[in-house]
Amino acid sequence: MEHNPAAAWLAEAAGAAQRQGPGDLLRVVLVVMLVGCALTAWFLLRGYRRKDD
Repeated sequence: MEHNPAAAWLAEAAGAAQRQGPGDLLRVVLVVMLVGCALTAWFLLRGYRRKDD
């Protein structure tokens, strides 16, 4: 097993992250968008509920 310096490991990790593409960021954006839409719909639709007291 060879020893890799931390700087070389970090450089290789950064290069791999650039090759991976926007997959993780796109997933985060989609999840946040869906949760935001659901919360907005819930907030708006709860105002239309009838209050039969």
